[in-house]
Amino acid sequence: MPRFKHYNYDQDAMVVINYQEQLQPGTFEHAVHYLIEHKLDLSVFHPKYRNEDTGRLAYDPAILLKIILFAYSKGITSSREMQWCCETNIIFKALSCDTVPHFTTLAKFVSGHADEIEELFEQVLLVCHEQGLLGNELFAIDGCKMSSNAAKEWSGTFKELEEKRTKLRRLVRHHLKAHYERDEAETEAELDRDIRRARTILSLDEAAQKVDRFLKTNRPRMGRGKRNKEVKSNITDNESAKMTTSKGTIQGYNGVATVDKKHQVIIDAQAFGEGQEHHTLQPVLESVEARFRKLGIADSIYRQGTVITADTGFANEANMKYLHERQINGYVPDNKFRSRDPKFQHQKDKYGKRYQNQPTTGWKDIIPASEFQFDPVNLTCICPAGNAISYQGTREAENGKIRVHFEGRLLQCRHCPKKHRCMQNPASANHRKGSGRQVSFTIENKRLPNYTDWMKHRVDSPQGKEIYSHRMSVVEPVFGNIGTNKGLNRFSLRGKKKVQGRWQLYCLVHNIEKLANYGRVAA
Repeated sequence: MPRFKHYNYDQDAMVVINYQEQLQPGTFEHAVHYLIEHKLDLSVFHPKYRNEDTGRLAYDPAILLKIILFAYSKGITSSREMQWCCETNIIFKALSCDTVPHFTTLAKFVSGHADEIEELFEQVLLVCHEQGLLGNELFAIDGCKMSSNAAKEWSGTFKELEEKRTKLRRLVRHHLKAHYERDEAETEAELDRDIRRARTILSLDEAAQKVDRFLKTNRPRMGRGKRNKEVKSNITDNESAKMTTSKGTIQGYNGVATVDKKHQVIIDAQAFGEGQEHHTLQPVLESVEARFRKLGIADSIYRQGTVITADTGFANEANMKYLHERQINGYVPDNKFRSRDPKFQHQKDKYGKRYQNQPTTGWKDIIPASEFQFDPVNLTCICPAGNAISYQGTREAENGKIRVHFEGRLLQCRHCPKKHRCMQNPASANHRKGSGRQVSFTIENKRLPNYTDWMKHRVDSPQGKEIYSHRMSVVEPVFGNIGTNKGLNRFSLRGKKKVQGRWQLYCLVHNIEKLANYGRVAA
């Protein structure tokens, strides 16, 4: 019979552990430790501490940051679980130097240092720039809507909240009347029922007082836009908003991120308590430009030709005007972008087959008008050869729509190398009485051209389609990493400032991962 060495799990052992050796190069925990110890200036956290002469010794912000960032990278969002990990997990012990901060200390650090977290985000972004992780060629902007620590049942306009208060007070009177009618309990069952009724009365009265205090201490919340209509307030967190998502209506915030194409580094992260995304585009673009100027990366990043892409939620006339006047190279399609694409003309179902590999012969015998650069604001048009063609006027078509007509000069088209692909009858260009290429563009609703038309022709052009096709592959994996891998599926804090601080912490984790994988973060 073979003999084996004896083993017993029910025993204690003293093991000598070097904390530095647990943080192996190439790992996220090593990157966090190295950045905080050697690259980042944490003195921005010091002014909030007031224990120079008296008071208890505080935990170093470096220790708290290492614990929180590493926990977020592992999908741990609970501060109680972070405290437990500091007691049991060797990597947490190594990062915290065997200290165990209380969970309230960790939670208070996240909720109370929003401004300092934003400055820390900028420092990490500067490290990414120094290590060549920013391409500054294409930025993709998108938002991720998540629930907040507020119930949508407590939302409504001031008129709706007043009706809710009246209803609650009516219910309180109803239960009180029923309670007085049975003021003497004859059996034990009736006594229990009276106790439950009393608890119901207290709960309803407390809810009515809550609504009453809100109405007396707040003003109606007005939306932004032309109509300036009142939007629904929320009693629990009035800076959050009702938002429509693919999974229904939620009460929460929209975490907007701007991502650089080269290595998917997040260059801007903000949280907005607004249901509509188009109000957030201008603040995001201005924040990116100001941050790059502050960090010395670029004085004016948009003048360098950086491309900006955003999905249809950011499209409206005001944003298109902003992009046009600022000369920002942006591509923001409207919600009918796909319906105008001939490749999708056979698509009947929103989630059906896209027919991207279908043959394109038959609809494009010559260079289509979409390849001409049409500016509906200035009424100019540039042909595929780079020549400006003449404006011929605006006329109403048979279907009632307005069409803007352009025509190329004969001398331009006669010797153009693209005339055989551009003109239906190239021989006419060789004739003295022939005319150049003619194109026309539709203007909807019998109105004058606007900035939305200008953007439509930008994104419908072959160049625009090719550029916009990069948007999803740049920004969507970032949200997948933060939401799925890191476990951020809701904001547990209340107030825009606190929510933004936590959103930037998660984006900070994402950027540190990029430094660990592609940068030169070393011991």
